Amino acid sequence: MKIRIFGIVPDSITDGPGFRCGIFTQGCLHHCKGCHNPESWAMDGGTEYDTSEIIAMWDKNPLLKGITLSGGDPFYQPKPCLELAKAAHAKGLDVFAYTGYTFEELQKLAEADADIDALLRECDFLVDGPFILEKRSLELLFRGSANQRILDMKRSLAEGKAVWAEEYRD
Repeated sequence: MKIRIFGIVPDSITDGPGFRCGIFTQGCLHHCKGCHNPESWAMDGGTEYDTSEIIAMWDKNPLLKGITLSGGDPFYQPKPCLELAKAAHAKGLDVFAYTGYTFEELQKLAEADADIDALLRECDFLVDGPFILEKRSLELLFRGSANQRILDMKRSLAEGKAVWAEEYRD
């Protein structure tokens, strides 16, 4: 399946816990002031990959703990991101995802888009909310601004509300 990619970091240590394959999707309409990837905003930018090429990349690294879907915003390309998330789980990897949407906004979008709903269900952790430059902090674990949350997606979906991942709460 085709996906537009801004960049791939095959052995990231900053985009979630442990060694990760950081997959930065292309396309974002949030346009957060101070974004560290503004080149990823154009929906038609980046490079087109087949999801099998990305999976082959992470298959070469036996030290990976998981993959991270970031961007841009992966929820603008939910179907190929879902395929990546399922493949990661099949290999025993966990899935971290970053989005400029809040969990509550994604739940509403998921009511009309089955792919968004399915991608939410394949995420183990979700860092949600826009980056807000005025709330930026270098002290925060795996997030850029204090309004963002790291959510335990299994619990959040089961309880129908945003539930912090206690192991990543600072």
